[in-house]
Amino acid sequence: MIRVGLTGGIGSGKSTVSALLREHGAVIVDYDLLAREVVEPGQPALDAIAQRFGDDVLTASGELNRPALGAIVFADDAARKDLEAITHPAIRDRAATVEREAGPDAVVVHDNPLLIEMGAAASCDAVLVVDVPSEVQIARLVDARGMDEADARARIAAQASREQRLAHADHVIDNSGSVDRLRGIIDTVWDEITTI
Repeated sequence: MIRVGLTGGIGSGKSTVSALLREHGAVIVDYDLLAREVVEPGQPALDAIAQRFGDDVLTASGELNRPALGAIVFADDAARKDLEAITHPAIRDRAATVEREAGPDAVVVHDNPLLIEMGAAASCDAVLVVDVPSEVQIARLVDARGMDEADARARIAAQASREQRLAHADHVIDNSGSVDRLRGIIDTVWDEITTI
């Protein structure tokens, strides 16, 4: 098995890179998806979140109120760390299950925006960092996701810095160009990581 860590700041285009790697045959462990699964109603993590942050972070139907929780944790580092202490262990457990089910010959890509923050880069055979300038991130978040600029900047600031991610990179994937250019980069990277 080849274990690959894929990370990049919000708005870097990491999801596009993940999709291109899937086309090559990689098994993708999508941490954004896992993060949503561990906070579904009935999951222990959701109960712990409500206990820590109060019932205001739940909707009337008992689901996680993401905007309410986001407003708390992106404005308060201690609150964000408390949330991570609840969710990260549950996410790690689910990721390990997906990896085990992939089989011994798979290329397993851990598509994780918090790969560096979770300390998971060290357990990877290769770390791919999708990189764009911060102004490109902000423009994408404002234009494509409808965030206001202050919220976009706060979310970028809440993640590892560009320099921190790049310090862990075995491969830096510049995603400031076209999708065709990106596809060529991923073809080359795939060839390199599958000969580890």
